[in-house]
Amino acid sequence: MTAQPIPPDLLKIREQIDQIDTELVELLARRFALTHKVGQLKAMNQLEAVDPEREARKLASLRELSESRQLSVALVTEIFTAIMAEAVRNHKKLKNGD
Repeated sequence: MTAQPIPPDLLKIREQIDQIDTELVELLARRFALTHKVGQLKAMNQLEAVDPEREARKLASLRELSESRQLSVALVTEIFTAIMAEAVRNHKKLKNGD
């Protein structure tokens, strides 16, 4: 079996997707750099690693934004729940001196 040639338009769109994926990873790195600073401040001020009220407000806001952009609310909620959980894990490590 020989592979069919990939249409140039498809290749161009895939390149755009690849660029967006790179940007998403870079944005995540920037976000985690900021949440690291938050974790340091929380540790210095002996604050809890997790702020359930803030997380709830943030997720509600993201659900609203997702709906307005016709995105899957469940998917966006799942992604940001994972991102926030990772930030909390990092905050706990900072608090414990890890």
